[in-house]
Amino acid sequence: MTKLHLFHHQRSSGSFHIKKNSLNNVVQKPALLYGLVLSGGKSERMGKDKGLIKYHKVPQREHLYRLLDQLCEMTFLSVRPSQYSNIPKGARAIVDQNRYNGPFNGIMSAHNTHKNAAWLVLACDLPFMDLATLQQLINARDPKKSATAFLGPKTEKPEPLACIWEPGGLEKAVHFLKKAEQYGPRKFLMDSEITLVTPKNEQALFNANTDLDYTYAKDMLRG
Repeated sequence: MTKLHLFHHQRSSGSFHIKKNSLNNVVQKPALLYGLVLSGGKSERMGKDKGLIKYHKVPQREHLYRLLDQLCEMTFLSVRPSQYSNIPKGARAIVDQNRYNGPFNGIMSAHNTHKNAAWLVLACDLPFMDLATLQQLINARDPKKSATAFLGPKTEKPEPLACIWEPGGLEKAVHFLKKAEQYGPRKFLMDSEITLVTPKNEQALFNANTDLDYTYAKDMLRG
């Protein structure tokens, strides 16, 4: 049985109660929150690099990077080695280490680079993602859980690529991958103790994976 816990209430932005011991000393603070835009995929269904598509006048990976950079301590693009020379000027990047398959490749490469950080991970193909939706996820964050993820409006399952991954959860994922490398991050989340958040703006989780999706998103954004 899954251990998912549905989150119903928002907390005030960035507010956490720090645990204290009997000597009134601080025991633990939440890990610093870093942002990660996963843009190292091959975009085979789209037929072109999804991170370079322009929905908001700049390549989508840059648009999401700028959103995350307003809310996170630091932000990074997750890229393939061949993409590294073409990252935007001034942007930080983490090159995929190619130890795992699929999205775990970028997520775990980031974790291996900054092991003490929590990561707000976004796929690069979310044309309707906005600051209010990201802030909702951050407000709901529970650093004691393995992750805080949006609940997919269609799948009714956790969205691993619109999710805050805690460092402790990522360490558990390392052991998970040793036993079940064929499974993806959603399977890990479904078997873990996490917080689930129902998005107020369901459209923000729309993935543009095909040329038809791209046309739909462009039309919607034009109004």
